Amino acid sequence: MKSVSESEWEIGWAETDITPDEKLDLHGQYYSRPSEGIHSRLGATVLVIGTAKSSPSLLASLDLIGIPGDFLEEFRRLLTERISDLDPSRVLACATHTHSSGAISGWVGVRKEDAWQKQSPGTMGPKAFRDFVLGRVVEAAVRAWESKRPGGLASSTDFAVVGHCRRAVYADGSSEMYGDLARRDFLGMEGGEDSTVQLLFTCDAGMRPTGVVVNVACPSQVMEATYVISSDFMGECRRLLKEQFGPDFGVLCQISAAGCQSPRQLPLTRDNEFWSERGVEVLGRRLFEAVMRASNRAGNSWKRAGVHFHSAKEIRLPRRRVSDAEYQTAREELEILERDLPVGPAFEQFLAEVQTNEKIPGRPGPYDSKLHHFVLIQNRMAVLRRHADQDEPPDLPVELQVLRLGDTVMVTNPFELFLDFGQAILARSRAPRTMVVQLACGYSAYLPTEAAEAHGGYGGLVINGQVGAAGGRMLVEESALAIAESLS
Repeated sequence: MKSVSESEWEIGWAETDITPDEKLDLHGQYYSRPSEGIHSRLGATVLVIGTAKSSPSLLASLDLIGIPGDFLEEFRRLLTERISDLDPSRVLACATHTHSSGAISGWVGVRKEDAWQKQSPGTMGPKAFRDFVLGRVVEAAVRAWESKRPGGLASSTDFAVVGHCRRAVYADGSSEMYGDLARRDFLGMEGGEDSTVQLLFTCDAGMRPTGVVVNVACPSQVMEATYVISSDFMGECRRLLKEQFGPDFGVLCQISAAGCQSPRQLPLTRDNEFWSERGVEVLGRRLFEAVMRASNRAGNSWKRAGVHFHSAKEIRLPRRRVSDAEYQTAREELEILERDLPVGPAFEQFLAEVQTNEKIPGRPGPYDSKLHHFVLIQNRMAVLRRHADQDEPPDLPVELQVLRLGDTVMVTNPFELFLDFGQAILARSRAPRTMVVQLACGYSAYLPTEAAEAHGGYGGLVINGQVGAAGGRMLVEESALAIAESLS
């Protein structure tokens, strides 16, 4: 469904706290991390925007690791029960990808829903947390819808050093996430980085700022190896902006293509600053300062009317395939691995190693080795599973949304999308300002480049996602076509 109109903007904001009173099992690693406190509270932000001539769009951003499809479907269903004139296809939800929040739809990887109580006794379960979050964000969405008022938009761009490639490449052609850069065969980092901060500001009828959409190519996960609930550097940026503009100022955070990125410049990092609270403060401040510089420019370019376009469609991307030769190699390697140490004892050994690493003085993280025997078993098992089911079905349905707000276009994908694909979308776009929004409207894990597939390592393996580089190129093409349609 789509519509194009040019009329005066109507805008509504609302926010809510999604931090439960109970402990959470912090989501993002193979191992359990029962929360031991709160560094910063989790939040959800909703922006409703449209014109007098168009059905409004509803944008939500949540401090979660991702937005699974079943969660999004339920969110839309509950919203339509409360808001009779809402078009559910115009609901766009994304995640900040913090690793210091809870699960809302079971576990990823090797951790299963039925293992939760055994691994994390005393914590809030995924279903309970999901229901809690849904209740809070639906109420916020209703408030945002009911608060729509005439206003204006202004877009801008600035820069902040936040994200960096986290995949090290070695002379043997392999790659490793957070790999040892002191190795003599270290060649360099696999990919680039993007310090661009894309921004869309809103104001009220009196030209007073009311909120901002912040888009940056780095997941919000400085605190990913800790045991405290945290909204991370995006939460810190929100806090600083509210100090500047007031408590009702809306801040909606989006992560651009950043599947290979982290908030650490690994060749220069020799301490634990960007694994700790100090790193949250530093990066939150950098991002805040970029927003403030852009705000000073945006204040001179408010537009009270413009074109509103919103379309959503399903595209089908080919699943990453496993050849017969890859299957045979994985099967042989799995037999050797399980003969040396079966998966059960290997998992116990893996957990023990994590706990040992956490106690090493001065070691900031990561504490789980992606080269551990247990992980190697899981990687081979994933190859065997993919070979067995890769034709059932052979492709993956993906929701692609494109939203035009004046001279700014947003285009979504559900992946941890490697940076190169995001840059290709930006290069193909003819919009004055383009925001690529990953981990939006579904969760489909990593989408690696050809180089990442060839190098291997976490993020580039079959176990890490459903779609490979061939699907990534199709996603770029479909995104470029959708953007062009919004501008026609």
